[in-house]
Amino acid sequence: MSTSTEIDNGLPLDMTIFGGMGDLAMRKLLPALYMAYLHGNLPASTRILSTGRQDYDRAAYLAFIEEHSRSFISGDNFNEKSWAGFLDLLVYVKVDVATAPVFDTLRDVSRDGAQRVFYLATAPSLFTMICDKLAATGLVDANARVVLEKPLGRDLASAVEINEAVGKHFAESQIYRIDHYLGKETVQNLMVLRFGNSILEPLWRAPNIASVQITVAEEVGVGSRAGFYDSAGAMRDMVQNHLMQLLCIVAMEPPTSLSPDAVRDEKLKVLRSLRRMGLADIARDTVRGQYSRGVSGNQEAKGYHEESNVPADSHTETFVALRAHIDTWRWSKVPFYLRTGKRMARRSSKIVIEFANPPFPLFPETPGGVANRLVIELQPEEAIKLQIFAKQPGSGMLMQQVALNLDLQSAFAQRRAEAYERLLIDVVRGRLTHFMRRDELEAAWEWVEPIINGWETLGEKPHAYAAGSWGPPESFALLARDGFGWVE
Repeated sequence: MSTSTEIDNGLPLDMTIFGGMGDLAMRKLLPALYMAYLHGNLPASTRILSTGRQDYDRAAYLAFIEEHSRSFISGDNFNEKSWAGFLDLLVYVKVDVATAPVFDTLRDVSRDGAQRVFYLATAPSLFTMICDKLAATGLVDANARVVLEKPLGRDLASAVEINEAVGKHFAESQIYRIDHYLGKETVQNLMVLRFGNSILEPLWRAPNIASVQITVAEEVGVGSRAGFYDSAGAMRDMVQNHLMQLLCIVAMEPPTSLSPDAVRDEKLKVLRSLRRMGLADIARDTVRGQYSRGVSGNQEAKGYHEESNVPADSHTETFVALRAHIDTWRWSKVPFYLRTGKRMARRSSKIVIEFANPPFPLFPETPGGVANRLVIELQPEEAIKLQIFAKQPGSGMLMQQVALNLDLQSAFAQRRAEAYERLLIDVVRGRLTHFMRRDELEAAWEWVEPIINGWETLGEKPHAYAAGSWGPPESFALLARDGFGWVE
């Protein structure tokens, strides 16, 4: 989605990746930048500076890239000549963020007059230090941009602290708080689906919609992230950012334009309209879970307590389900069910809009009382399905549910960029629409933090669920008491 505020200043680009030798850079950032380079979406004069503490010469650095990053580029997209050209853009800069008084080695290789983008693919605890040292080294100017990876803080106070520290050196228009879910094609398509189709917009409200489900299910466990994950949990790692952003796009009012602030203003209104939960609400409307030993992908899977770096007495949740309400005219009495978890039955992210049944049951044999549904699948496939009823062939008026399917991958001839590639191009071109504004981030924490604190006050352990399942039974009961069920 282009905007009227898109910036194309024609400057050469110096993109610096702090944490440039880390897992995120190898798996996501460098492959995404390679794809942007391959398709001509980087400025002609681009350099990608990777920082690290190792004593690498150029040969050792490129060997590391070959070993750890090249395999994340699909064979269909890999081209030896293009790969060699991309490697020519890469520069290794030895920088020990924690001990260097200033980033003199980075200053020495930075080009005067270049568009500087600083991507902070590090622990959030280093964000303040990095920004302070960038400013002290003289590398922050009016054209500079900084990209902040999630999670941005672990509570409201730490998020405010980081925002204020970064804001001392970068204006809000220079700060890109990245959430890769906002780079997914289907998520961006939600805006067009909602506001570009007159058949849907009049129905997108109560009482036409009975409920909304948002699921982000992961088949994998915590793996090598256990050390970080155990201090965060599913609420901080997934709900506070990914699911909150999806909720905002589903529930927002039409913006006055497609400018970044117009869109983000409407998302902020949703966050501020979320009904706050007290202890009784938390006990009734939230479910925490933690996976135990089970079978995932036809293989035996460890329980959470068996993962490396997980304390034996950990009560960290790997699953969250909750019921939320948005107190506006559009969404009055419409429950929003959010669910996310590790080691679930399969990888699946989807949004389900369940429409209300007709006011009079002309066809009493409606199978299972299931209403019409709009199912928006985000991953692993990207598709939109409208589930309606049709008459079964034969005598009588028996109904059967059928689906009108739109496979977005086959509907368009254009290549579909991955989320990080699309968002990195947005950063280079100065597009802020698909990045969180400071007040958005803090409003999300204001709603999430009391729930986390409430769990601690209630002192309840997470409910166990077997790896390879769809979560604890309590999450199904959460919907069943309202007459709904999770759509798998």
